Amino acid sequence: MLNWLQTLLGLDAAHPDAIPEALWQATLHRYPFLARLPAADLQQLRGLVSQFLRHKEFTGTHGLEVTDEMAVAIAAQACLPVLHLGLRLYDDFKGIVLHPGAMLAQRKTQDAAGVVHHYREALLGEAMLGGPVTLSWQDVAAAGHTAERGHNVVIHEFIHKIDMRDGAADGCPPLPSRAAHIAWHDTMQAAYSDFCERVSMAQRFGGETPWLDAYGATAPAEFFAVTGEAYFVNREHFTQEFPALTALFDQFFKPDQPLAQ
Repeated sequence: MLNWLQTLLGLDAAHPDAIPEALWQATLHRYPFLARLPAADLQQLRGLVSQFLRHKEFTGTHGLEVTDEMAVAIAAQACLPVLHLGLRLYDDFKGIVLHPGAMLAQRKTQDAAGVVHHYREALLGEAMLGGPVTLSWQDVAAAGHTAERGHNVVIHEFIHKIDMRDGAADGCPPLPSRAAHIAWHDTMQAAYSDFCERVSMAQRFGGETPWLDAYGATAPAEFFAVTGEAYFVNREHFTQEFPALTALFDQFFKPDQPLAQ
């Protein structure tokens, strides 16, 4: 399958040097938001990526061949949200499926009259509850250039996986207490309501287009994923737009006592 990954299986995956230096540096160059991490975080990320690659399986579709460079690129971005939380948040699945570009998914919906409508939806990625993560490689590869707008399809889908760990994609990750749930809900709901209003004003009345992807206004789960990707790839701009969410996400993604890996 992958030349270097086959070798990795025989190495100590917790050792950062399991990833060849040239491959690691090329990944950081391709995704500058990773390279901007503090040196200690980069070292930790490198080791976490090795562990991630040991336990996940990559599959290409439509003739797409998954290379070492592709696997490391995806793993590095996927591990960023759990850098201080540990990989156990991802232990409910194994497969990562790559499509060359956007994929068409069969969908159906029922209207108020009870009529079922079937349609196809173009997706850049999808995270299944208890199942695999599907990604468009075209959009993964472009992530180094879309960070300015806060976009990152890998982080988006892996935020969904974190969200789902308590059994539902509802915009709230697993939290340790009722008080933490209340604080999360109150902060997120206020930001979500305000964002939905801004999107509505832009789309219906020609108001200023929000910086954040309007897709975040479709549901609380999507708002968490969209804000989560922006938080990780363009923290400076995100903090200007959502200072309360920056503080909330810092508390969750950077706890004083990291969860065991």
